[in-house]
Order: sequence, then structure tokens, then C-alpha cells
Amino acid sequence: VLDIIEDEQLCQRADALGERLRVVLRDCQAWCAELAEVRGLGSMIAAEFCDAQTGEPSAAAAQKVQKLALEQGLLLLTCGQYGNVIRFLYPLTIPDAQFEAALRIIESVMKQ
Repeated sequence: VLDIIEDEQLCQRADALGERLRVVLRDCQAWCAELAEVRGLGSMIAAEFCDAQTGEPSAAAAQKVQKLALEQGLLLLTCGQYGNVIRFLYPLTIPDAQFEAALRIIESVMKQ
């Protein structure tokens, strides 16, 4: 397993994929007031949603994003103490075209 991680440069790929996702999510913050925070290392990325008016955690906002993404074929996982966080989980071997399609879905959903 360690040889495969090294041979396929999966640590570097985790960093590259995570950075692409962070860029998209941070861009989304410009038009999605409920997207309060984007955090993580490598490919372990989380997006936290809060009520735009009060700043309180918003499970409803996270669930809305999750539902809209699922309608477009993208499965997302909500988590966190308040259920207001979306945690991104994808294989590091995901094909670039499939990852790019997921990023477009995320952008589309956030605009809604």
C-alpha cells in the first residue's frame, strides 16, 4: 500500500485536488452568504454553513445544498455537531473529468 501511495504520488494528488476544491468553495462564498467557512488540509475539506442573518449554525442550509447536489447526481455527506457541515469525501484516484464535473455541480448548487 505504501509503495502505491508513493508510486502514484497520492499525497501530492490529495493536495492538488483539495486546493482545487478550496478555490471553488471560496469563490462560492462571494454569492452564498450561508457558506461561512471553508477549512481543511489536503483533500480533507469541510464547508460550514450558518444562517446569514444570525451567524448561528444552519443544518437547513447544509441539507439544502446536499439535496440539490443529489438531484444532480453528486452525493455529499453532512456532519458536525449541528449538522451544518458538508464534508467532502472522494477517492484520490478519481478521474480528473469526474472531479471537474463534481466541482461544476457544487458551483451550480451554491448559486441556488
